Amino acid sequence: MKLTFLGTSCMMPTAERNHPAVVLTWEGENMLFDCGENTQRQLRIAGISPTAITKILITHWHGDHILGLPGLIQSMMGSNYSRVLEIYGPKFTKKNVEHMLGSFALQGAKMKILVKEVHDSVFLATKDFSLEALPVKHSVPCVAYAFQELPKRKMNLGMLKKLGIPHGPLFGKLQRGEDVVFNGKKVAAKKATILVPGKRVVYLTDTSLVENCYKIAKNADVLVSESTYAHMEEAKAKEKHHLTAGQAALIAKKAKVKKLALMHFSQRYKQVDGLLKEAQAVFKNTTAMNDFDIIIV
Repeated sequence: MKLTFLGTSCMMPTAERNHPAVVLTWEGENMLFDCGENTQRQLRIAGISPTAITKILITHWHGDHILGLPGLIQSMMGSNYSRVLEIYGPKFTKKNVEHMLGSFALQGAKMKILVKEVHDSVFLATKDFSLEALPVKHSVPCVAYAFQELPKRKMNLGMLKKLGIPHGPLFGKLQRGEDVVFNGKKVAAKKATILVPGKRVVYLTDTSLVENCYKIAKNADVLVSESTYAHMEEAKAKEKHHLTAGQAALIAKKAKVKKLALMHFSQRYKQVDGLLKEAQAVFKNTTAMNDFDIIIV
């Protein structure tokens, strides 16, 4: 599982940082979280084809999080995108996508787009993973997202060797959680395999510090969080419904997160070392992300 950071600034891009966008790559999926202006070019620089994107998850409809969407869709059409593009977002997403695509002349092959509004639920569940959204507090409808990989069964090789079970079809059944019979004896999948928890990645921006921040982040392997302001700007952060670096770290600590990745930095900070130190004072395993940084989960 890999996270590629395409944009780590907030409302104003800088010479070093683009508008927010992060790609989660896993098992043939490339899920794009937010799509700030110029995201399609950032994808090219990162070596990710626009046609590789399988899902787009929008947190809210402020321009810095969605202005790259029209251009990206246009390029997908021009490249004969063959999948059904899934777009998820908060209230008004269907109307906004419809208005956006009707505002200019689209060129290229027609493509199917599935738009779904999400609020407070696991909105997609497959045999391998689930996607969850929870509402957070911003000046417009906004959601945070969690990607949860389902648990996988790992073979208990020591036990299987002791039982004399050869590698083959029985292994496959056990790994699927099915009990088997070998040499006339029942072998329980629960004893012959070890259930390994799946990875959890959470994407949190833009919001004030509210209870759902802790809820969505709980036990995440990686929490990607906004860090718009330093603690001395906490009053402004509250007014604008954003987090400080210290508040992001507090969420990570209380939610028992393994790693915190900070992004969505205000352009006022030419260097983010101060924000990083502020967060690390509360939660040590914190990293300040730059455009094109990668995290292997």
